[in-house]
Amino acid sequence: MQESLAPKMRVFFAFATIVAGTVMGLAGIDLVLPSVPDFPHIFDTSTATAQLVLAAFVAGNMIGLISFGSLAARMGRRRLFVGSLFGYGLASLAGAYSPSVETLIGVRLLQGIFASGSAVLAPGLIRHLFSELGSVRALSAMGSIEALVPGLAPIAGAWLHIQYGWTASFLLTAALVGVVSLTVILKPKLLPHIGTKANLKPGSYINLVKNATYLRYSLGHALVLGGLLTFVFSAPAVIIKTMDGTISDFIAMQIVGVSVFILTANISGNFVKRFGAEHVINAGNIVAAIGAMLLLAYALWGRGNPADLKYLFWVLNMGLGLRGGPGFLQALKAAHDDDDRASALMLMAVTGLAAAATALVAPFIQLGLTALTTATCLIIWPVLLLMIFIDPLEPEKMATGE
Repeated sequence: MQESLAPKMRVFFAFATIVAGTVMGLAGIDLVLPSVPDFPHIFDTSTATAQLVLAAFVAGNMIGLISFGSLAARMGRRRLFVGSLFGYGLASLAGAYSPSVETLIGVRLLQGIFASGSAVLAPGLIRHLFSELGSVRALSAMGSIEALVPGLAPIAGAWLHIQYGWTASFLLTAALVGVVSLTVILKPKLLPHIGTKANLKPGSYINLVKNATYLRYSLGHALVLGGLLTFVFSAPAVIIKTMDGTISDFIAMQIVGVSVFILTANISGNFVKRFGAEHVINAGNIVAAIGAMLLLAYALWGRGNPADLKYLFWVLNMGLGLRGGPGFLQALKAAHDDDDRASALMLMAVTGLAAAATALVAPFIQLGLTALTTATCLIIWPVLLLMIFIDPLEPEKMATGE
């Protein structure tokens, strides 16, 4: 009995280590966010310059996604995972001792670069820890945990800022990332040592862009998640400025939406086992498109009460929960094992699409929910065209071992 449990415990701890590293990278913006309004006073600078502390991290993240996706083709993932976390920890420590806002902005650029490493490498590491069905469940579980970060990290950041000052979030990040790095260093066999350099054919971002099957799944993921994020990023302004609501209405909408996403994501593996990955992905795409349509219909003909959004937004979250894990795994398979570049390109597509769409929607915020839901539909609905016009992967017998 103990012998059979040992491998499972090792896999569990390996998964927990990977997720911990990824979550710390994702929390890089949200932990610092509550301190940014005080930076003009702390560093004797302007509000616009203080905002560059956030922008630098995002810019670094984009650089890191491309860089780590390529580096993984030449280095083992385990070594690169530890290296990215170690760099992230050092940058976080340096941030706490930055003497000026200009120094902090430079440090945040480095912090963003290193923070992206775990996000790029995690899917490939997880894929080699689990069977195919186990990977779907693990990726879905990781997505569920990551969904909590934007809600919980700012709360933790605000508490740290009030109790210990602005440097506390940087010091805590450095400490936690150090623990994760040390865990992998002391237990090097905890994570699989696998790199895309083992592929017979060298991969490239150009090859991925030319791969129609990969685009079916990666663009589908980017469209659904990007559309959802565009709605979330703009919803507070719409609710408060045009619907006479409060931030409490947005929080209630998010709590319901995230809860449904977590529930759906964690049972999507059961649906994949019973109905197959393609049917579940297609169902998720359709549900997401219906969710966007319901929001638009309410904007056009509803009573305009922001409290009603929590009864509608969950449908879109359910669609993402269904297709998220299975769709991500199918994209990696379609990339012919070039997992790291495939992950990096998907993450870049999500980030870029959400950022660009949010910026384009901003001038139309005063038009209210109609403009926002129209934009959300325009982003999500093309996923249905991908289903129709691009062939899926050939169905394979799924390994069901955990």
